[in-house]
Amino acid sequence: MGRLTWPLRPLPDGRGELWRWDLGGIAELPAARAGLRDHLGSIGFPQHEDPATDRLVLAFDELASNALRHGLCPVVATVVAGTGGWLLDVSDRDPDTMPAPAVDRDPSQGGLGLYLVARLSVAHGWYVDDGCKHVWACLPSALDEHAAAPA
Repeated sequence: MGRLTWPLRPLPDGRGELWRWDLGGIAELPAARAGLRDHLGSIGFPQHEDPATDRLVLAFDELASNALRHGLCPVVATVVAGTGGWLLDVSDRDPDTMPAPAVDRDPSQGGLGLYLVARLSVAHGWYVDDGCKHVWACLPSALDEHAAAPA
């Protein structure tokens, strides 16, 4: 796997319904994932066995767990459900440490979540605002949108 940098980019303009989770620890992630699936179901997306929904929940879990493991609490995860897809933004209180994809690591040792999120998203990046590091990704709400997106 080639070296991937997680680009320093501002958050895209995201308009739509906003969902937010304040996370204090890894143990809160299962409830947050279930809450995300519930929100998706409330706007008409299947809660299970829908590839686009599953990709969003996976990206949410990867970015939130990275922030909880490697950043500083509190961690805030937000999803904006817009007409063009989903904007996922996860912040923590460690603005001095940039997201660092694993390099030269055996995949069995983990640490490849940023690569995965980059592959699932149509755009991704990070920025610092008001003492918080934000790591974000834009994901399509349908798989055909992802195939049409530029690499």
